[in-house]
Amino acid sequence: MEEALLGIVTTINNYLSNYILIILLLGMGIWFTVRTKAIQFRCFGEGWRRVFGDFSLRGGNQGGGMTSFQALSTAIAAQVGTGNIVGACGAIIVGGPGAIFWMWIIALLGMATNYAEAVMAQKTRVVGEDGTVHGGPVYYITTAFKGGLGKFLAGFFAVAIILALGFMGCMVQSNSIAETMNTAFGIPTWVIGLAVVILAGIVFIGGVSRLAAVTEKIVPIMAILYVLGSLIVLIMNAANIPATFALIFECAFNPAATVGGATFGIIAAISQGAKRGLFSNEAGMGSTPHAHALAEVRDPHEQGVVAMIGVFVDTIVVVTMTALVVLSTLYVGDGMLATGDYASLTAETITKTNIAQLAFGQFFGEGAGAWFVAICLLFFAFSTILSWNLFAKLNVEWLFGKRAVLPFTVIALVFIFLGSLLSNDLVWEMADMFNQLMVIPNAIALFALSGAVLAIANAKHDKRALDVAEEKLADKERAAMNAMVEKDERK
Repeated sequence: MEEALLGIVTTINNYLSNYILIILLLGMGIWFTVRTKAIQFRCFGEGWRRVFGDFSLRGGNQGGGMTSFQALSTAIAAQVGTGNIVGACGAIIVGGPGAIFWMWIIALLGMATNYAEAVMAQKTRVVGEDGTVHGGPVYYITTAFKGGLGKFLAGFFAVAIILALGFMGCMVQSNSIAETMNTAFGIPTWVIGLAVVILAGIVFIGGVSRLAAVTEKIVPIMAILYVLGSLIVLIMNAANIPATFALIFECAFNPAATVGGATFGIIAAISQGAKRGLFSNEAGMGSTPHAHALAEVRDPHEQGVVAMIGVFVDTIVVVTMTALVVLSTLYVGDGMLATGDYASLTAETITKTNIAQLAFGQFFGEGAGAWFVAICLLFFAFSTILSWNLFAKLNVEWLFGKRAVLPFTVIALVFIFLGSLLSNDLVWEMADMFNQLMVIPNAIALFALSGAVLAIANAKHDKRALDVAEEKLADKERAAMNAMVEKDERK
């Protein structure tokens, strides 16, 4: 029965990722890139300035909301998870090195999509009588479509995100933690699962303020740790970096590109890039708007440009580090997957879970490489569990009210523990399926609300243009006045 269900879910996923997902993700990315005048590039600097302007490891309790940096940290905590290590490695194994190029494309376009999501989440958020802030796709979906259609689409989204992130997604994260920690340190998976459940439960009970306090500290530390470790490997392996980039571009466009005797097609590369790109940076999926809705900012545009940085950090920085380390050590030069029998090696000794540990182990040593990846993945996956639980919980409350939150939390903790014990393709495929189904109502609403997104983006653009023009005019007037003063002084 499990095999039959796996076959059905895999077939659905193939259609979603090969056709619907690619069309929607690329369509949304291109649409908002063009209509917002490439906001991800022209406001890229502004986004970074706002991130560092609000940077703090002690943002404090914001009542029912978060600071802008806490919201970004919570979003990145959701984005940077197993998808950045296990997911990226899985994309390479199945779709070839070219999948990484398409993950980059999805991310660059997705930055504009994520801007639209964050802007609309801010625009449609509501503040309860107790000061608690609520926001996310269900609120802007029902804004875009009144009546029965809006309720149906929002309900469909809410159910999908509860299943995808609250239950199955957290199983995937806890499973990755347990497997890598078991490989690195020999700790039984059930012990790891129990520890994760206890720590997660403590944060869950503390609510939004405790989650924000945890993520604003974990995210910067985990990102810096992983990037520094990756840079050490890349510096030691610098001679292979040019060949690594060449391999990525060749496999992205050449239907006959081969690695270790295996041929990777363009369709597989695009499909894996889209599917794993979505699982990694979540742009267009509708998850991170829940965090950005909670940010206390002056206007939606401010959080929109901050949201774009989350996608950039997730894919262009962290996923790229993973890809370069794995490809430069194993896929080029005398790497075992460049010179050996690719099919037999990946079938018997290399999986998406251990390939990163193997790559880091080439330079750090087998034991130290496994330890490094296990510790980084612990940070990545645990922070993702925290954020995903919050996103799912907000939708549980929207569907069933506050009384349903406690039962949901208990069930979610059970799933987290089970994830540490169970490892099968069905859980991964189910998580992928509901992740991809979330995109459909979210994309429909964003397209319907694109006028509101553009109004906010263009208003800020026009205001900045006016401010620049006024500043230039003032400079000219000051220069003319100074020239007159100098002329009078000479007389």
